[in-house]
Amino acid sequence: MLSCKMVDQGFSKGRCLTQTSEGLKPACMATLKKSGEVWSRVIESAHLSRPEDYFSIYQSGCNHACLKCHSWEFSQILSGHWMSTDEIAEMCVDYERSVTVEEPRERALMSTATDLCRHCGSCVLAGRRSKHCPRKLDPEQVVLSPQGWGPARNIVSFTGGDVVCCSEFYAEATRKIKERCENIFVLIETNGYGLTPKNMDSLREAGVDSFWLDIKAYDEKIYRRLCGTTNKWILKLPQELINRDFVLEVLTLYIPGWVECDQILKIAEIVRDADPRIPFIILAFFPQYKMVDVRPPTLREMVESYSKVRSIGLKTVKLGNMGVFAKTNQDVETLYNIVGEEGVG
Repeated sequence: MLSCKMVDQGFSKGRCLTQTSEGLKPACMATLKKSGEVWSRVIESAHLSRPEDYFSIYQSGCNHACLKCHSWEFSQILSGHWMSTDEIAEMCVDYERSVTVEEPRERALMSTATDLCRHCGSCVLAGRRSKHCPRKLDPEQVVLSPQGWGPARNIVSFTGGDVVCCSEFYAEATRKIKERCENIFVLIETNGYGLTPKNMDSLREAGVDSFWLDIKAYDEKIYRRLCGTTNKWILKLPQELINRDFVLEVLTLYIPGWVECDQILKIAEIVRDADPRIPFIILAFFPQYKMVDVRPPTLREMVESYSKVRSIGLKTVKLGNMGVFAKTNQDVETLYNIVGEEGVG
């Protein structure tokens, strides 16, 4: 049995057991393999995603066991098909041919997508723009994907399950994507657990551009209950990632009774101290997986958390998963009146 790469680097092992037809196996053993000099990964699916407006590669297997996981069907259970880094790179070449919006590197993020489009498709379907349209795109730049309408931006993301603790796969995939594509940025959506100093340096050298860092809780006891791991190192990552010149955005979920305004504010202070220009997104939790009995946050709770986070000096703060807490047209208008267009992600 291979040794744990986290333990080898002086960190704790993650909560990474993945359900397979042969029983539980560590995610790295179940969903990663190397044949000769080429890495392969189990991929559930890959397509242009909304509201991110980039090409998302959904991976099976994870180093966390989150009670609230929104992709547990394939992150906690082995599901998908093997793809080599060469096949992934060629898939990205095909995607690049369909790109309708060329973004600069500093906008290789999820949070910048809503600056361009609200994903209603009205400009294409009805020939007129919606009330909240940013009016920055031509209708020809808005295309249909499996998750709805929007642009296709020159960004490729690794999402779903997370085994960034095995950075060699991501480094190899990034190099091949950059070699074969003309202008594609690589983003990794991550819980941050595998981002050790050694792994971050390896990913930076390989050309990874940006990270979507999901800090799931500030309180370590709650973090362990939610995810099965410690968050001690994760709370240091905003500064570590900025020091290495990665483009960064940080997200956290408002989970009533678990992660509320007090913890969200402490996470936001860590982000502000690293760089107040880092986009900070507060997502509304919705019941899923092993937390189906936990209610979603209210409009009032989300707006209150937004206001308190804004008050500490962060430049970009957005509320996400709007449909969870703004359920009526009146709710939506109230939200826009309070936080403005720039506060809705």
